Amino acid sequence: MLTAARLRRAISGTRRPDSSYDAEAGQSLVRVVLTVVVAAYAMIGNLLELVDETADLVFQIYMPVFMTVTCLLFAAIRLWPGVYHWRRIFCMVLDFGTLTLLMTLGGPFMAPMASLLLWVTVGFGMRYGTRYLVGATVAALVSLMLIAVFSPFWRAQPYLVATFVLTSLIVPFYANLLLADTREAYRSADAANLAKSRFLAQASHDLRQPIHAISLFTNCLREAGLAPSERQMVENIEHSLQSVRRMFRSLLDIATLDSGGVVPRMQAVPLGAILRDVVTQHQEAARRAGVELRLVETGLTVESDPGLLTVMLQNLVSNAVKYAPGARVLIGCRRRGPGIDVLVIDRGIGVAPEHQPHLFEEFYRVQPPGRDVEGVGLGLAIVQRMAQLISAGVELRSVPGRGTTVALTGLCVTEPPPAPSRPDGRPRSNPPQSLLQGLRVLLIEDDPAVLLSTQMLMERWGCTVHAHQQPPEQVPPCDMIVADFDLNGPLTGGDAIAIARAALGAPIPAIVITAHDEARVRERLGDPGLPILPKPMRPAELRALMLSLRLARGG
Repeated sequence: MLTAARLRRAISGTRRPDSSYDAEAGQSLVRVVLTVVVAAYAMIGNLLELVDETADLVFQIYMPVFMTVTCLLFAAIRLWPGVYHWRRIFCMVLDFGTLTLLMTLGGPFMAPMASLLLWVTVGFGMRYGTRYLVGATVAALVSLMLIAVFSPFWRAQPYLVATFVLTSLIVPFYANLLLADTREAYRSADAANLAKSRFLAQASHDLRQPIHAISLFTNCLREAGLAPSERQMVENIEHSLQSVRRMFRSLLDIATLDSGGVVPRMQAVPLGAILRDVVTQHQEAARRAGVELRLVETGLTVESDPGLLTVMLQNLVSNAVKYAPGARVLIGCRRRGPGIDVLVIDRGIGVAPEHQPHLFEEFYRVQPPGRDVEGVGLGLAIVQRMAQLISAGVELRSVPGRGTTVALTGLCVTEPPPAPSRPDGRPRSNPPQSLLQGLRVLLIEDDPAVLLSTQMLMERWGCTVHAHQQPPEQVPPCDMIVADFDLNGPLTGGDAIAIARAALGAPIPAIVITAHDEARVRERLGDPGLPILPKPMRPAELRALMLSLRLARGG
């Protein structure tokens, strides 16, 4: 059945990230173009009377039919992408059959079509592989044999026919050797890229653990009644950790995108809540940079992946704060047709025109004169690649001395989700943060430093914490479970949560904390409703999530 999504994809030309589909679609498009060229060439032969009447009549009947079939094939490939061998074989028979007919009936005028015979042979092999190259070569030899038998012109040219036969054997053989070398080089590059992604993911995991623990300890120190000078040192440590945290998140994001492990989960997302959270996260950095960070509130809801949307906006606002010290940064929305754009506008120094074409390249950084800007040059590259995943766009305009505007475009406006309510039907109220007081938490974390720092932090919030490095044999009564995903053993955090819930006989609210790729952890958990927090995280993120889970359960 022809669905609306397929029809839109066919009309817009949007392609799936599938090399086999791109190859077949490319072959089909070239076939359409060449059909028009060959039809025009045959028409010229008719006007100049360079073909006999019988051949001209056949061409007038056959070419419109061939054009119709070619266009239907082009539409079918775009509407139903995928590897269909019967369709490829049909295309091969159609191409070689048409060339055989043209060269047999067309005589010397259609002799140039022999070049297309070689193109079709090599084209099938280069696009679809060695087996298709062998099949196309056999088809080309059969075609030449039929042409030599049934065409008076080609029967009178035995040496020319022999030349084309040898060419049809030698060129595909050489093309096959090149194809084998290309495939080997591709496999080596793919293996190296995969090894790089695994190294980045593992290195990021191993380094995130101590950074995560340090962040939690510094948060505990901040609330320990320190003197102003000591508190300032703790603030400086926390600021440095924030920079390292952003770098690790960027590296992990780009490694995950390289591995193809990011799958968008589209849903209705309250845009205002996302924007407010992003602005709150950057208030301290803005204060340090002397930036006036302003948000234009919106009540719109968009269809997007909340995680990807948050990461993109975080990168855009972070860039604006870094490159506009002492200036104003405005975040707001603008209607554009049926969709909406999110704009981040700064009144900083702007970007010189020679740098602007390279800003979305990985690891490309612009260093303002006399300043050292933090980062590794991945922010805009990540934004662009994530925007493509959710069918959005990114636009950048900058004027040196006047500032820069970056827009996340093409977000689809949708209806807001229904507001959560209590079991008795009454809407929930926003409780004060003191509701964490007395919350019984089962904390499972295999790293001793992270376990201790997280326990100290939760106890400062008023929680009663049962801390364990592995799932306890006797599960204590608790109101919430917080577990690290990787417990350095046969069990994962998801397993530990399932064991605790089974022991207590209740669906206890739970949080999974991980230093691994969130998408893969989500896939292994198999529970889309289980919240995941990435390491290193800000204590405020953990506190807000715990508070929301307690609220969702009715306090």
